[in-house]
Amino acid sequence: MNQILANSLALATPEIVLVIGASIVLIVDVFLNDAQRGISYLLALATLVVTAVFVAALPEGRNVGFTGMFVVDGIARFLKLVACGSVAAVFLYSRDYLRVRGLFRGEYFVLALFATLGIFVIVSAGSLLSMYMGIEVLALSQYALVAFDRDSSVAAESAMKYFVLGAIASGLLLYGISIVYGVTGTFDLASLAVHTQLGAGTNVGVLFGLAFIVAGIAFKFGAVPFHMWVPDVYHGAPTSVTMFVAAAPKLAYFALALRVLAEGLAGAVGAWQQMLIVLAVLSIGVGNIVAVAQTNLKRMLAYSTISNVGFILLGILAGTPAGYRGALFYTVAYVLMSLGSFAMILLLSRKGFEADRIEDFRGLAQHRPWFAWMMLFLMASTAGVPPFVGFFSKLYVIQAVLDVGLTWLAIVAVLFSVVGAFYYLRVIKAMFFEAPAGESVDESSVSFKFLLSLNALSVLALGLCSSLLSDTIAKAFH
Repeated sequence: MNQILANSLALATPEIVLVIGASIVLIVDVFLNDAQRGISYLLALATLVVTAVFVAALPEGRNVGFTGMFVVDGIARFLKLVACGSVAAVFLYSRDYLRVRGLFRGEYFVLALFATLGIFVIVSAGSLLSMYMGIEVLALSQYALVAFDRDSSVAAESAMKYFVLGAIASGLLLYGISIVYGVTGTFDLASLAVHTQLGAGTNVGVLFGLAFIVAGIAFKFGAVPFHMWVPDVYHGAPTSVTMFVAAAPKLAYFALALRVLAEGLAGAVGAWQQMLIVLAVLSIGVGNIVAVAQTNLKRMLAYSTISNVGFILLGILAGTPAGYRGALFYTVAYVLMSLGSFAMILLLSRKGFEADRIEDFRGLAQHRPWFAWMMLFLMASTAGVPPFVGFFSKLYVIQAVLDVGLTWLAIVAVLFSVVGAFYYLRVIKAMFFEAPAGESVDESSVSFKFLLSLNALSVLALGLCSSLLSDTIAKAFH
């Protein structure tokens, strides 16, 4: 028994390191004044680096701990490494923004680290219970992050709306889990897969519970019609928080859908595939159409997120290994593009000016041509223009949908992608073909500009060498 516990603890070493690191940041920050907050920042970054090292050191293959509640496989290792990298990028991007606005406090880093812990628990969940615990850790941290700016009534309103709707979604998810447990008698995803394969997947009770579970997953993703919180949270939260909410949690929600639907409820694929088709079509359609009418860049990116979530669901609903790989490729590409897009808003913002309107980017090519081109790369990639990585991410999920005979769905996705290209082109037009809105004040550090340039160039590099990322993902699934 002691050996089993020791092996389980060894598998959970990254999570243990993350908890210890977050606790150290929390305790140390109590004794620091405002001029010393850089120590909390460096400790948070160090925690992510050390955690990533321990993730890389995890044993190969599929390993199960804590009596099946915790799983470490190729997908878990890959997603944890990407999560560490994306959260570290958020910290690096956010430092100047938070410092200028008097928000450079240890709470931001502690909450983000605990949110990362929630992501880790979700991607390694082997049980519906451990999955739910990870979801709640992530959600509670995000609620507090959105309300992080205590002097902003808009942020407080957004956080309250997010909290209330999130509580309803958590209730739906938990209710669905309880129904599935009542029918099958197990929370374990591996045992659940056996039950559904042997016929429980067509049981009315399981299908009823599945509907609630899919609704909960759709809310976490921000898929239509469970998307109401996305525009308000993206717009109302401080931009550094919006960047976090838009990026790293998407990795966890992909894992949530993969673990629960593709693994645990694989025997009910016919049922959840139909549900995801409706969610995907609505998300791609509503997200792209409503985004056209937006003048605020953060709200536009929020509706862009909704449409991109629809594409991720396309890969998952295919129900094939190629579809799952395409969905993960899309998720990683989206995280990369989202980080860069919100970083551009941070680049142009300054105290008292958020640079979150499309008109704030007017004439950017005249006074800061390099970063105008970087934004062009990011917008073109998000629109799905070749040879950027966004094009290949859309290509892979559409191919997966075609492979299972859903040709009409692929056509709908392509048509709405053309509609979506319009609002990305509006940003490019404002930067290159309109007169400057005013003087541009450069307050960003050299490290920020370097990271942003690397971020934007990577969407081109990964597009030109898309096989590098797709092979890595294929290896993780294998």
